[in-house]
Amino acid sequence: MNYTVSLLTSVPDCQALVNIATEEKDSLQYRKTGLQRQRQTATINASEVETELVSVNAELAVLQTMLDSLPEGANRAKVQRDFKRAEYKKFVLEDRKENYGVMALLQKEYDIACVDEEIAQTDGFITALNTRMSELT
Repeated sequence: MNYTVSLLTSVPDCQALVNIATEEKDSLQYRKTGLQRQRQTATINASEVETELVSVNAELAVLQTMLDSLPEGANRAKVQRDFKRAEYKKFVLEDRKENYGVMALLQKEYDIACVDEEIAQTDGFITALNTRMSELT
């Protein structure tokens, strides 16, 4: 973007804006580091969650087959408890999938790209300010 830095008439004004932009850039770099760590965590967790979901779904299928064939009694009650635990585990995993799954991974990648663009714009702004400052001296 072309900035109208030609409107600046003093070196101190340029320097003040450079300082502000540099602080902003430092904040953006810090945010990017945090997002990169979150992306790394999401990458690891996405595969773990998917693997666990496959396992829980298989367990639920086996338990459902057992429930369908067992008569009322202590064994059936135990299998029903196990089935409910597996259903809850599936619920928790699906919730984690939203926070750490593929969707979360892609969101983090998008956020990183946006921050990268902001950093590039800030660099351009600082360059324009430094150029104007050198013109004024």
